Amino acid sequence: MEFVTLLPLIVILGAFMFFASRRQRKAMQATIDLHESLRVGDRVHTTSGLQATITNITDDHVDLEIAPGVITTWMKLAIRDKVTDDFDESDDEVETTDSDTTFDTGR
Repeated sequence: MEFVTLLPLIVILGAFMFFASRRQRKAMQATIDLHESLRVGDRVHTTSGLQATITNITDDHVDLEIAPGVITTWMKLAIRDKVTDDFDESDDEVETTDSDTTFDTGR
């Protein structure tokens, strides 16, 4: 009888563990994919918030140019993401709309 009362708790705990491990696997695969896609010349963010350009890549390390002529060596795990310079047209529309807006002051 005790097993029957514990069964729902065991099922809920098992489901929680399954989904947590699945989410962790997805995050790990995304990190692996990012590190495999890195190329010399890519602009990246580090985990500490630094923006830099990749100048050299080895198996475990990357050389980052943080200022003209200033190159530092980092572990690949410190790369958080790539910097994208994609121009979002919706941002431009918002800026144009905001600058063209006039307010009626009632005077």
